[in-house]
Order: sequence, then C-alpha cells, then structure tokens
Amino acid sequence: MIKTLEWTEEGVLMIDQRLLPTEEVYPVFRTYEEVAYAIKEMVVRGAPAIGVAAAMGVALGARDTQTYDPTDFDKAFDHICQVIGSTRPTAVNLFWAIERMRTLYANLKSQNASLNEIRQRLIAESQQMHTEDIEANRSMGRFGAELIPDGATVLTHCNAGALATAGYGTALGVIRAAVEAGKKVAVFADETRPFLQGARLTAWELHKDNIPVTLITDNMAGHFMKAGKIDCIVVGADRIASNGDVANKIGTYSVAVLAKENNIPFYVAAPISTLDLNIASGEQIPIEERVTTEVTHVKGAQLAPAGINVANPAFDVTPNRYVVAIITERGIARPPYTESLRRLAE
Repeated sequence: MIKTLEWTEEGVLMIDQRLLPTEEVYPVFRTYEEVAYAIKEMVVRGAPAIGVAAAMGVALGARDTQTYDPTDFDKAFDHICQVIGSTRPTAVNLFWAIERMRTLYANLKSQNASLNEIRQRLIAESQQMHTEDIEANRSMGRFGAELIPDGATVLTHCNAGALATAGYGTALGVIRAAVEAGKKVAVFADETRPFLQGARLTAWELHKDNIPVTLITDNMAGHFMKAGKIDCIVVGADRIASNGDVANKIGTYSVAVLAKENNIPFYVAAPISTLDLNIASGEQIPIEERVTTEVTHVKGAQLAPAGINVANPAFDVTPNRYVVAIITERGIARPPYTESLRRLAE
C-alpha cells in the first residue's frame, strides 16, 4: 500500500505529492510549522490525509514545547492548533482532527495528567487516527464495491485515493475493493486542472495497482458520457453539508451535472469525519482561493500572458440533487440526506 504519511521520532514523514509522478520523495517535517507548511502548500492533500497530518502536527508541536509550566503549555498548545487550523479552510477533516486533539487535551487536563503524559497521549491519538482512517477506507470500499457493476468503467475526478488518505483511499478505495472482490473495472481519470491531481496522482496510483486507467482532460468527460463509455462516477469530498451538498475539487459540479444529463449514477465516497452536520447547506462552505500561478504556470513554465486576471477557486459545491448516494464507512446514505446522514453519524 502507498505510504502517504507516517509518524516518526524525527517528525512527520510524508510523500511529497507535488513531485509525483516523476519523483517519489519522502521528506520529514520536523516541526509543527513545517507540517502546517506541508498542508498549505499541498505536499499532503486530500481531506482525510490533511486531518491525520494536522493531528500529527499538533502532537509534534506539543511534544517539542519546551516548558513544564501548565499555563505556558496551554498557550503554546492553543497557538499550535491555530497555526495548523489556518492552512486549508474548506477541508473539514482539518478542523475535526484539531478539535479531537483539543478535546483529548482538555480531558487529560481535567484528570490532572502530567505534561509528559499529555504529550505521549497526543502522539498516540494521532497515530490512532491514522489507523482508524485506513480501516474506515477499507470499510467504505466494501460498501461502495456493491454499487460497481462487474465490467464497469468508472469516471473519477481529482485524487481520492491512498494519497488523499492515510491509505487505501475513498473513491479509489471503492474501485480497489471492487477489483479485490473479483470484478473487472476500468477507470477514466479526469486530469483535474489546475493542480493535475488526476493526471499526476490518480493515474499514478491506479497504474501502480495494475488497474486499467485512461487519462482524459476535464473537458472530455461529457463526450465519453454521451458516447456510453462511462457506467458510473465515484468522487471523494472535502466537506459534506447536512443536506448532502458536497464540496469537492473544482470541476466536480460540472461532472455531476453531466452525469445527471446522461443518466449516469454519481456517487460520493467520504468518511463520517467529512460530514459537517452543523451547516444546513453547501452555501455555508468556505471555498479556498489559491494562488494564481497554479493556473498561469505548470512546473514553472508560463502558459498565460503576464498580468492577466485569474480566478482559482480550489473547490466547488455539488447540490445534493445530483448525488445518487454517499458512501461512508458505516453504510450508504441516500436521499433525503438530512435524515440518512444524521443516522449514520449518530
């Protein structure tokens, strides 16, 4: 299985996803500031992986805080959480992971735990989240595999694979589980401009696993749907509102609209930690705007005129009416999502 990130005594080891597929490099991020940088600059990306990385960054910062004064440690811990929490506004797993670490810290303080014990328990919690995420992905895969017909060709957008999680993947986990169940499955992967997660990451993962994959540009998806080449669509998610609206990589909404037009089922695979039941709809999900050079340049090469106006939203929101089902580690949710998602989350 692809190693996305791992806790080590030296720091948090991550595969640098910016360099794939041409270079497979595993730098170690030795401070919480470096982990925050890795999240913001997309060394690590994908909502579940961001959550685990955030937890490990909090644990790393707590471990390396050089004080035994409870008040000073309290201030330092809060600052660490704020720094890591300021990195990516759309991926709810980031905030879920930080809140889980904050809750553990508060509970340990109320039990009068020593600072050394707190440090060790925070490290253990981040490692537990890593383990839980892989288990959740495998469970999600088993549920989702039932929706994939034998002989199907599946379209996916962006990368919701092992690289976007602690391991195995959400959308690609569904595809992997279907293959492991003995089904013949082929994949069409959107390249996913501007960061090219489909071309660089999804195609790389599937090729390594010997799962047949065809890479297409984003604007080819409708053509292949209309031609009858696509049987279903499976994507991941960065945040899901209580009504089932889904925030995912920019371009997902377009794929969902095309799927409905062509009577192709559109599925979303995401862990329970991606649900945000505190918001009523996708209109309340903040959309990250990233740097313009991601659009105007590729690998340092300029593609657009200097000084041109650029918009670069990293995500869009797909309304729930386009989503046939949401696959989680606890089962499959179907409309009405305000009821089915809450039941699964309880």
